[in-house]
Amino acid sequence: MSLNVPGLITLLGFYAVVLATGIWASRRAKAKVTTGTVTEVTLLGGRTIGMAVGVFTMTATWIGGAFVLGSAETVYTPGKGLVWTMMPLQYCTTLIIAGLVFAKPMRERKYVTMMDPFQIKYGEVVATLMIIPNIATEIIYFGCVLLALGGTISSILNLPFVYSVVISAAVTIIYTLLGGFYSVAYTDVIQLVFIFAALWLLVPFIFLNPIPLDISATAFNHTYQPPWIGEVQTQDIGKWLDEFLVVSLGGLASQCIHQRILSSSSAARAQVTCFVAAVMTVILGVPSILIGAVAASTDWNQTDYGAPSPYDRGEAYGILPICLQYLTPQFVSVIGIAAVAAAVMSSADSMLISATSMFSSNIYKNIRKQASDREMQWVIRISIVVVGVVGTALPFLTNSIIGLLILGCDVGYCVILPHLVCVVFCPVANGYGGAMGYFLGILLRCLCGEPTIGVPAAIHFPGGETVDGVYIQRAPVRTVAMLVTLICVLFFSYIFEQLFHRDVLPKRWDILKVSHAITPPPRMEQASSDADGQMETMMSASDTGHLEWPQVEESTKL
Repeated sequence: MSLNVPGLITLLGFYAVVLATGIWASRRAKAKVTTGTVTEVTLLGGRTIGMAVGVFTMTATWIGGAFVLGSAETVYTPGKGLVWTMMPLQYCTTLIIAGLVFAKPMRERKYVTMMDPFQIKYGEVVATLMIIPNIATEIIYFGCVLLALGGTISSILNLPFVYSVVISAAVTIIYTLLGGFYSVAYTDVIQLVFIFAALWLLVPFIFLNPIPLDISATAFNHTYQPPWIGEVQTQDIGKWLDEFLVVSLGGLASQCIHQRILSSSSAARAQVTCFVAAVMTVILGVPSILIGAVAASTDWNQTDYGAPSPYDRGEAYGILPICLQYLTPQFVSVIGIAAVAAAVMSSADSMLISATSMFSSNIYKNIRKQASDREMQWVIRISIVVVGVVGTALPFLTNSIIGLLILGCDVGYCVILPHLVCVVFCPVANGYGGAMGYFLGILLRCLCGEPTIGVPAAIHFPGGETVDGVYIQRAPVRTVAMLVTLICVLFFSYIFEQLFHRDVLPKRWDILKVSHAITPPPRMEQASSDADGQMETMMSASDTGHLEWPQVEESTKL
């Protein structure tokens, strides 16, 4: 098949608009450096992100290529179906919990990244152990969304997969490199508007095609494949619950969501941003679900795609672009490819800036405490490029969108989430408990096995089965690992605190200074109020020896 020239021109035109928006935003970022340090302006937009832009960038972060294509893939896949589609409802749950539980304390304490409370409670050495898997998770997400886009462009434009991935990644890296969080936020506005309009435009054309059967008839009845509603077998209830919790709660351990919370102009706006974004996430998930249902209701022998079906060819991951190409007019498929590109870029740039934030602020800055703003700016730029290059390599290693997504959530859910809860809400948590929980939690999770990356199960929980020599867990092993981590953190934190406090262990052995930090954790104190009613806060860090977080004026709203 020849190259789809009109489609390629449309896609390049869309990329040009996004890149131009990113360049404009980068100039705006330079003008805002006076509102705070260069680092804060680059990573948090100077904490001046208003309600409208905040809602758009929060929503766009979750409506990525994995969301759009992965939802359609799961609904279409035989043996899965709608009941196994984890993203729209579960992402909504993530955002609601974030708004109710984390937005207020995180924003009021003016952290720069999600990992700041880790450093305050655990110390720099133990906190660094937590940062590494979190950065790895963001890189996995970056590769995941590029995989989604590469498959879509290849299917519709007949452009080689490698070109599709590399061009898209390059555009994303360039505008993120130029303007940091400002470019990410403003391009998210353009991208989300286009995603919303394009996805809902596609649905009527899909339904007008005479080949697919009525999806209401195929929802519960066998036709070309099992019903697209799907079902959860009794033996799979534990696995289903585990995946539901991983996707719903695992996102809370992502720097992406906290970066948008911390960039909001106030704690109250951060909370409202989460709630509104939760509703928009559900609305934008409906088109992908409908397209997946149509695909499951289609006799592909009657289309130009022919036999066997996409599932039998191992191309279920690309079912949305396949539907666009074979069930809609050409001009509609071109609009669809641009919509997927917008979704991918809206998430990919978020992963870039998130991973960069944690490395530059929580690792490099602690190694080089005397680093100047100019030095930090270069560190951020180099980090964006490195993260982008590493993430771009991942789509060439696997073709499972859902597999990458679940793996990324797995790291955040089992390793980071229990620690985040402890460092934010549990005064007893300390570095010793954090280290013990970290290693024991990871050990248990590895022993449970993970077929996605080829790790065999050493521990066989009840209810599993062996398939082709591989033991498949059906118990909620991820949730077990998460709870074990949480319990270990609290238990060992208390034990070590008491050992040093009661002089059972000599204080000279207390390398993490637990005996010096038995008092409550650093708090935010109201310092002063100026004539405009602006409040400045100050973190008391006398017991931790950590730097005070830079203060940022919040009078300028976007």
